[in-house]
Amino acid sequence: MRIVLVPTPIGNLKDITLRALETFREVEAVACEDTRRTGFLLHHYGIQKPLVRLDQHTLHRAKEVLAPYAHVAYATDAGTPGISDPGAELVRMALEWGWHVEALPGPTAFLPALILSGFPTHRFTFEGFLPKGGKERRERMERLRNEGRTAVLYESPHRLRRTLKELADLYGPGHKVAVVRELTKLHEEVFRGSLEEALDHFQTPRGEFVLVLPPLERAQDPVALAQTLRAQGLKGRGLREALIRAGVGRNEAYRLSLEEE
Repeated sequence: MRIVLVPTPIGNLKDITLRALETFREVEAVACEDTRRTGFLLHHYGIQKPLVRLDQHTLHRAKEVLAPYAHVAYATDAGTPGISDPGAELVRMALEWGWHVEALPGPTAFLPALILSGFPTHRFTFEGFLPKGGKERRERMERLRNEGRTAVLYESPHRLRRTLKELADLYGPGHKVAVVRELTKLHEEVFRGSLEEALDHFQTPRGEFVLVLPPLERAQDPVALAQTLRAQGLKGRGLREALIRAGVGRNEAYRLSLEEE
């Protein structure tokens, strides 16, 4: 079995590559996350192929449903398969079964958003979608904050404001953010400002979002900073939160906030 992961446009159909179209024409069948969406794309380019649904609910049947074919393309709803979608699991299973797997380069949302942000690109971390809630969500956000690298994550419209609020609490309301909405589509928008300003701007979010946050500027000397903040009258929780906003690790900030002058 030979399976080729084929990136598809995230909005503008002209972003399809010549190699992707060539692959769609060569394969025996196209497995995809959404047969209607991929079917529309193939119809637009005059390609007729059998479509096989393989999404998160049917992926466990991949070996069975693809058995009749020797050469298959796989496409997700949009973008490059394997990035925040079932493609990653399909690759894992295919390699276990001894299948030959290829991946074509092509459209994805997080790289254009990172570049458009204007933030450092030489070192960055891609988070994808955060957990919906609970301890894991909080821990993942704290790790992002402590990375020391530009952070990129995806978010849906109905959770955008909640995520911006939590990031503002963690990074500080004045921390910079780029919010990129509906990339390559008619209503593409790039917002650059503070987390507080982003909350004010996106009152009724619509579309799909990519958030990009620059790394915190770390305090060079947490002890000296704590002394300076104490001299300004801060103590206890107020001191701890000010240290965290300045880039001091949460545990160290807690320890310093308990120390007496």
